[in-house]
Amino acid sequence: MPLILFNKPFQVMCQFSAHPSRETLADYINIPNIYPAGRLDADSEGLLLLTDDGQLQHNISHPALKQPKTYLSQVEGIPDQAMLTRLRNGVDLGDFVTMPCRVSQVEAPDWLWPRDPPIRERHDKPTSWLTLTLTEGKNRQVRRMTAAVGLPTLRLVRLAIGQVSLQSHPLWPGESMEIDPSDLNTPVK
Repeated sequence: MPLILFNKPFQVMCQFSAHPSRETLADYINIPNIYPAGRLDADSEGLLLLTDDGQLQHNISHPALKQPKTYLSQVEGIPDQAMLTRLRNGVDLGDFVTMPCRVSQVEAPDWLWPRDPPIRERHDKPTSWLTLTLTEGKNRQVRRMTAAVGLPTLRLVRLAIGQVSLQSHPLWPGESMEIDPSDLNTPVK
């Protein structure tokens, strides 16, 4: 039962079936019968876990198991305390209110690979970086949260799922590696 860590590049689709205009996981990973445990949209980059074990996949991706996921978000604007507090306490997105999460403003990471193509740069609009750790993962949630407080996300990179991170297992975009599933330390339901 392999557990594959993959650093998903920008614009790669989280699927193995062919896409008419974009690369997919099949362009990078040639291991039969594995599937992503969770997803990242095409505009997001970073850590994705894949496995052939249905129970492990469930334990990684099911929201009830609260496997924390940490994201690095480059946002347009400079957050103030009120914005960070709103993000931490939960944001009303209209169709749901997000659960409380951990949020910190951080320096621009010097280890982060350049994105291809680069994000749009506006000389009159400063950008800043946030880390957000969530225990839920609704569609485009981080982007919707930051936009709701006035900080649109320009770049989004998932850094960690549970105990496994791109810091503990460095991979460049498009690279993958196999780890022991016990490294993830997932709860069992």
